[in-house]
Amino acid sequence: MRWSFTLGTFKGTAVRIHVTLLLFLAWIGMAAFQRGGAQAAGQSVLFISAVFLCVVLHEFGHILTARRFGIVSPEVTLLPIGGVADMESMPQKPYQELLIAFAGPAVNIAIAAVLIAVAGAFNLGDAAHISDPSISIFERLAATNVFLAVFNLIPAFPMDGGRVLRAALAMWLGQARATRIAAMIGQGFALFLGFAGLFGHPMLLFIAIFVYMAAAGEAQMTTMAEAARGLPARDAMEHRIATLNRGSTVGEAVDILLATSQDDFPVVDHAGRPAGLLSRAEIVEALRVSEPGAPVAPFAKKEVPTIGAHETVDAALPILNAGDSVGVVDAEGRLLGLLTRQSLAEIMMIRDARPDWRFPRREIAS
Repeated sequence: MRWSFTLGTFKGTAVRIHVTLLLFLAWIGMAAFQRGGAQAAGQSVLFISAVFLCVVLHEFGHILTARRFGIVSPEVTLLPIGGVADMESMPQKPYQELLIAFAGPAVNIAIAAVLIAVAGAFNLGDAAHISDPSISIFERLAATNVFLAVFNLIPAFPMDGGRVLRAALAMWLGQARATRIAAMIGQGFALFLGFAGLFGHPMLLFIAIFVYMAAAGEAQMTTMAEAARGLPARDAMEHRIATLNRGSTVGEAVDILLATSQDDFPVVDHAGRPAGLLSRAEIVEALRVSEPGAPVAPFAKKEVPTIGAHETVDAALPILNAGDSVGVVDAEGRLLGLLTRQSLAEIMMIRDARPDWRFPRREIAS
């Protein structure tokens, strides 16, 4: 995510913190300082920091369990509303998603058990007053972890309980239909949270917005994956694309930009192999800082991720979900076309209108 920086890396997963979390901690500290001075501010910031450490451990419960099924998470980002793990792919089988979803709350329950053992005694009624510094930090953290486990198991997507619900429904209804149902329940829960936030804590409004958008995004990603499953890249690619040669000038790039509606323009070498990718914004920047007759290739900063023409679109989904285009190449590495989010969205619309539609097979010249 933008506006975030890396704190460190554990087992190949970068732990990142968003600047809004730092602002949130500063706000907590200032509010506590006004109530009780520097000591109260320090205790409040320490407690909230400990809570977010528990959130990180919760996310690593998901991440390390997912890794057992070959699913990699390159990073996890901490936000004021919690942690977001970026997984490169989704579980292929419902039981895998069940285990991954349960792993996070299980970590919180384990943390709570350890903290209760350290505290020696535990009164849930007292510990529930998490803002009271007179109560042991271990008891308050234990209560917080119990709350995190219970809250995350609410069957509303995209929380862990929603994923459990989707996995259970997928065993009978299939992944796509199960996701739609779980996402609808999640969005309904988000509306309820937002309504409660209007008359209660404003933070609920931010959580509601996040839950609603995440549920909608997850439903779209699943629909995209269903549309792409088993479809060869050569049948889904945009094959009538404008390309630029390594020797093309900035002026020629601008002419092509004006003549087409493409978002990305591949730069190819003399053999037709992809050598870079220029976005519309990069072409405009090239025109701003250089002469029209200057070569445009130096402004092509992106390497073009590629897949073979006979590979299925599934292989390109992680890159497409990140917002990048994917080049489709033949056996010699020559560019044949582009896979973009737009082309995949069009396939989704076609399959939604006619699930039995057969896409024409394109023959690849040797």
